[in-house]
Amino acid sequence: MTMNERKTIDLEQGWEFLQKGITKLKNILEGLPEPQFSTEDYMMLYTTIYNMCTQKPPHDYSQQLYDKYRESFEEYITSTVLPSLRDKHDEFLLRELVKRWANHKEMDRWLSRFFRYLDCYFIARRSLPPLNEVGLTCFRELVYQELNAKVRDAVISLIDQEREGEQIDRALLKNVLDIFVEIGMGQMDYYENDFEVTMLKDTAAYYSRKASNWILDDSCPEYMLKAEECLKREKDRVSHYLHSSSEPKLLEKVQHELLSVCANQLLEKEHSSSERKLLEKVQHELLSVCANQLLEKEHSGCHALLRDDKVDDLSRMFRLFSKIPGGLEPMSSIFKQHVTAEGTALVKQAEDAASNKKADKKDVVGMQEQVFVRKVIELHDKYLAYVNDCFQNHSLFHKALMEAFEVFCNKGVAGSTSAELLATFCDNILQKGGSEKLSDEAIEETLEKVVKLLAYISDKDLFAEFYRKKLTRRLLFDKSANDDHERSILTKLKQQCGGQFTSKMEGMVTDLTSARENQANFEEYLSNNPNANPGIDLTVTVLTTGFWPSYKSFDLNLPAEMVKCVEVFRDFYQTKTKHRKLTWIYSLGTCNLIGKFEPKTMELIVTTYQASALLLFNSSDRLSYSEIMTQLNLTDDDVVRLLHSLSCANYKILNKEPSTKTISPTDHFEFNSNFTDKMRRIKIPLPPVDEKKRVIEDVDKDRRYAIDASIVRIMKSRKVLGHQQLVSECVEQLGRMFKPDFKAIKKRIEDLITRDYLERDKDNPNIFRYLA
Repeated sequence: MTMNERKTIDLEQGWEFLQKGITKLKNILEGLPEPQFSTEDYMMLYTTIYNMCTQKPPHDYSQQLYDKYRESFEEYITSTVLPSLRDKHDEFLLRELVKRWANHKEMDRWLSRFFRYLDCYFIARRSLPPLNEVGLTCFRELVYQELNAKVRDAVISLIDQEREGEQIDRALLKNVLDIFVEIGMGQMDYYENDFEVTMLKDTAAYYSRKASNWILDDSCPEYMLKAEECLKREKDRVSHYLHSSSEPKLLEKVQHELLSVCANQLLEKEHSSSERKLLEKVQHELLSVCANQLLEKEHSGCHALLRDDKVDDLSRMFRLFSKIPGGLEPMSSIFKQHVTAEGTALVKQAEDAASNKKADKKDVVGMQEQVFVRKVIELHDKYLAYVNDCFQNHSLFHKALMEAFEVFCNKGVAGSTSAELLATFCDNILQKGGSEKLSDEAIEETLEKVVKLLAYISDKDLFAEFYRKKLTRRLLFDKSANDDHERSILTKLKQQCGGQFTSKMEGMVTDLTSARENQANFEEYLSNNPNANPGIDLTVTVLTTGFWPSYKSFDLNLPAEMVKCVEVFRDFYQTKTKHRKLTWIYSLGTCNLIGKFEPKTMELIVTTYQASALLLFNSSDRLSYSEIMTQLNLTDDDVVRLLHSLSCANYKILNKEPSTKTISPTDHFEFNSNFTDKMRRIKIPLPPVDEKKRVIEDVDKDRRYAIDASIVRIMKSRKVLGHQQLVSECVEQLGRMFKPDFKAIKKRIEDLITRDYLERDKDNPNIFRYLA
């Protein structure tokens, strides 16, 4: 029979046949004895539907079959599914629902296959909901809408039981919650609105109760351990049966309740995704609500953990508090207070130790200051490790550490500024015979740490000047232990403070290399010119004026033996260049003299000043103070210092009348021919001039120039500027090297006005104009 001769199937007859197939499917789903569908059964049902949909009007029953498809689901749900669910409760309800949902999806799958022709052609042409959507909508409208609240409460009850330590069927909860997700057909609205919102409220209430009890009974570390364990369990809960979108919301709730709320409701945070809402509840109840109480617990809060070095507990506190919005601010504030207090205690301890020892031994005071810097370095190491490890390198804690160190690192100890103390500490490490006996690696590491501390010092220019003075003594008197270390710290300082900061110091180190070459050339010159003989061994160090600290150059009346040396070297130097002027700094020179004493002949290592004074006694047996002063052409202070070193100190090369411990203008001096010592070679130190005042004066002068230059730079680019803005820009420009005083800036502005660099506005005296 051809297609045109096909027998027409009417609706009642066709549907009766289809109804038998649907009844068979229902029996199979209900577990009744019924054979499975064969391929022939499937083809007969599919062909019947196909034929009923492809008959010519009015026998095309596509729309009617589409409606009957829906009615089949509605009838099955109403007659079989709902009665089986209504009489069950709690876990039994959940198990029945999971079973009914699985049966419904199976029925939907089989009927969609029977009615596939409708899906492919009729539904596509009419833009109707597809068959699987029709089946799901029936279940949602008839079953889900009636029972979702009852199911939700049963699920939440099981979750709370699990939180209390009971065993539950997690797979069952997973299957139930999947229904909430699948019923939305790609949208999370049903899961979020019908389950998640209530679950989060219950979570908040649960952890609020827990937090209230724990905060009273537990120490801070115990509380945090419980909070961390709760967060871990909630995360585990999400991975086993909650939807993944719930994780951040759930954890945030726990954190909020366990930390933030105890911190005066530190902060609240809104999130859009379902995950954050769920975590929010747990975080809120366990953390946020109790944060302040936790941080400030008397014997176990953040202060106590820092005091007792509880590294693990601090790490846990950071991990927990970082999860709540704004949770780290109070923690970093406590960290800053603690570090500031420890640093200030070190300053006070050093002050007390210095004042106790000052009257006895000056060198002990110096040692105390060395110990102080070492302790500050150790303190920085300790808390930098906390920031890097416990606080995961977080910028808030780096800032807190910086601000804490800036507070006490800019306090002085025993009249010395921190800049001077750091420079002295470096000097002690880098010079030969310093008190710090360290390996090369330890020296490098210590220098690195000193440079880090320098970042907290506001008067970096003062450090530079003190360091330069001490570097001068190390280089000129051959006290530097290692050239590599000298260059290494300059490299570190350059990286920290810029090239301008170290340019003079680098020039000094380079100068010494040039000076050695120059000395070699001088010795070659002497060997090639027999007439140019200085008579004694002479070493001259030629330096570049701009690099080195300035020294007063007195016209010392040199002994005849030394005058010839100076002339010979001057002649040599003029062969090299005629455009440079040599200025002799005798105060930095040293001499080796042979002293012929009656007991034995000895070698004396003295300064040029001391040598000049001693050589006077080759031609005179007895000299007065005024005669020595006149013959040497030195100032009172210098004469007192050098005569004291030769007649009142450990080595009495000269006898003084009267024999007192101080030098006065009426004293007379004689050569002590009976002087002796167990050593054949002795060094007679000249008491150093206290250069601190001079250094501070030099730095103040340099600061005036720096402020002038900054003001002129700013005004040159801006032309017209208000007083307040000019001052603030000037402070900002100079802040890297020193903290300019507002009064000093005001004074420099006035000076620049008198020098016609600036002028005041005629109408407003607080506005300045640049004069080109």
